[in-house]
Amino acid sequence: MKRIQRKALLRSRLEIILSWLLGAVFLVACREKLMEPAAFAQVIHAYQILPDFLINAAAVLLPWLELLAGICLITGFWRSGAAAICASLMAVFISASIFNLARGLNISCGCFSNTTELVTSTTVIFTLIRDSFFLDAALVLIWILLIKPREMTPA
Repeated sequence: MKRIQRKALLRSRLEIILSWLLGAVFLVACREKLMEPAAFAQVIHAYQILPDFLINAAAVLLPWLELLAGICLITGFWRSGAAAICASLMAVFISASIFNLARGLNISCGCFSNTTELVTSTTVIFTLIRDSFFLDAALVLIWILLIKPREMTPA
């Protein structure tokens, strides 16, 4: 019985740590984008992936989605949905970065700032590693949230 309690305690602590970590990352990431949506639209445009008519909508909606996910992760409200949103967003960000790296476009990711400067491929690879860590954290959080309720039911 103590082993199950220790596992539950470890999962509970890991859930809080991952939730706060991801929540803080998404709250920091959305700050500048919310304050300057036009500059963020330029970042999205630099990726050369979305058609022009979707760029402004994405520049307005994406930061609000990041804000909502960050708040939900930190407060625990709709935490599993917020973790799924974070995992989905990280997968999209990673895919877009890989796509542009393959095309030879080494642009700033726009994750925490609205700059469209050219960067080195080493910087892009570092960004991919960092974003992969956040994707993994979101996936682990989803896994914890999915198995936690089963452990609480008596066998």
